[in-house]
Amino acid sequence: MGKGTLTFRGSSSRKPPKPAAPALPSPSGAASPSPLVPSGSNSGGGGGTAVSVKGKKKAGGARLWMSFDRVGKSELVELDKNTIIRRAGIPARDLRILGPLFSHSSNILAREKAMVVNLEFIKAIVTAEEVMILDPLCQEVLPFVDQLRQQLPHKNESRIHGAGPSDVQDNELQVSTPGQWLPVPEAVEGLQCELPFEFQVLEIALEVVCTFLDTNVADLEREAYPVLDELARNVSTKNLEHVRSLKSNLTRLLARVQKVRDEIEHLLDDNEDMAHLYLTRKWIQNQQSEALLGGEGSNGISSALPHLHRISSNRSGSLVTSNFFDDNDVEDLEMLLEAYFMQLDGTRNKILSVREYIDDTEDYVNIQLDNQRNELIQLQLILTIASFAIAAETLVAGVFGMNLQCTLYQVNGIFEIFVGSATTVAILLFLLVLGYARWKKLIGT
Repeated sequence: MGKGTLTFRGSSSRKPPKPAAPALPSPSGAASPSPLVPSGSNSGGGGGTAVSVKGKKKAGGARLWMSFDRVGKSELVELDKNTIIRRAGIPARDLRILGPLFSHSSNILAREKAMVVNLEFIKAIVTAEEVMILDPLCQEVLPFVDQLRQQLPHKNESRIHGAGPSDVQDNELQVSTPGQWLPVPEAVEGLQCELPFEFQVLEIALEVVCTFLDTNVADLEREAYPVLDELARNVSTKNLEHVRSLKSNLTRLLARVQKVRDEIEHLLDDNEDMAHLYLTRKWIQNQQSEALLGGEGSNGISSALPHLHRISSNRSGSLVTSNFFDDNDVEDLEMLLEAYFMQLDGTRNKILSVREYIDDTEDYVNIQLDNQRNELIQLQLILTIASFAIAAETLVAGVFGMNLQCTLYQVNGIFEIFVGSATTVAILLFLLVLGYARWKKLIGT
């Protein structure tokens, strides 16, 4: 009866479930969390914060990224690994390179649609349209972010204002389709500047890294020379500890410079790898291929080709025919990498010069210590000779100190004569052995 009552009450007191509250739509899909500080949006502060917190709870591996497009427009977002893989088109193993385990490694990897840049503290993924920077609020990464904000809009603005209407008309890459002309505005932007977008970002990254390393080397030089001079004047435990710490810092800094230098040298030795880094060229070729495949017949192709010849009449056109359509042309990237390779080589030479100065100082200190050790050995040898002479005199005194019958005991004043004679013999023995040691060059003059 009790069981039935309980069962009846439980079934009667059951309430229908309430409808779940609709989830807030994410602007970039379910997998990507909402941006923390989206540029160009005027959304309220409270709603934006709530969305970012929910997105942070859902995405366990989300990290902070900052994206820059071609015109310098920035956006601060939190993205997880899956979103980054889909957005940049890179394999999952490339994200390991950007992880904390490779914090001071240097890698520049070319992928089909992106370039993975891991130079010291700069960890970025560069595509033909944007660059995404990992942990942009770090103290070391802030100079790189500031340089992107300053240089990318400036280059784009000068490119836009520097070109007249006729230049824009000449530099438009148009491909005919059945119903309309298909312009490629990104190609126009690539034609007007000397370097593609991805190389502009790479140049800024190399400049920031080289400046950072060069500054560290300069600080190390200012610290090293006074410490080494003090050690040369006074060999003490404190000065030796300073030099040991200085040498450790120098070794670590040399390894960091060497990693960046070796990565650039590896790219310079392989033209195929450098050709794969031309993302804008591959992007333009893909756009043109899609547009040409969508056309009807050969009319569109034949109408597009004269326009390309007309473009190639100026310098921008030569960039189209040489840089964008010639897959083997890597001259621009090669010149860029060679410039920073020479700068890194100079920084490395500065470190090696400091290391040579440290080695010279250590050799000088070792010579000083050896000289002092030799002086101690010479002093010990002189004292040993003196001890031998005194021991000979003591032997004679010990013989006469025995209770033996001797007529010399009865002579008046024999004690002074005997002691003086024994001391004189000991001194002559000391000088004789000392002269022999100097003759054998065991003791310096």
